[in-house]
Amino acid sequence: MKHQTLEQLQTIAEVRSDTAEPVLGRDDRLRRWAELLERDPGRRLATLGGTEYQPVRIRDRMRAEASPLTVAFDDPLLRGQGLADDSYGEAKRFFEMSDWQLHRVVCYCHFGETVRAGAAARLVRAAVEPRTLLGRLRDMLFVDAH
Repeated sequence: MKHQTLEQLQTIAEVRSDTAEPVLGRDDRLRRWAELLERDPGRRLATLGGTEYQPVRIRDRMRAEASPLTVAFDDPLLRGQGLADDSYGEAKRFFEMSDWQLHRVVCYCHFGETVRAGAAARLVRAAVEPRTLLGRLRDMLFVDAH
């Protein structure tokens, strides 16, 4: 069998994708990320240092090799749904998380240099679970503070 790139195939045939994945909603994207993290719950993943102290323009570009964000970006399904990279700002946009929620998952101040994938998964799942009144108030108050 001769392997060809998509571009090569398009020169000799009409290439169609009739098996498009359904668009995942916010909760389904978060659940998928949690499932990916839970595949190896003991894996140590890099954290991001001081997300709460950085100006938005810098914080949004923050990333680290082998972070919880990288686990999400490495997934073809989430990339196909529109996850463009493994930066803090892109994860915040794609997963529709507040700064407080995402900070809780990836920041150095909570875990040190690394976080276990299982711990990150629990925090990602917490962003999906029905929230208490206190949790909703905290998210409203700290939406841009962290």
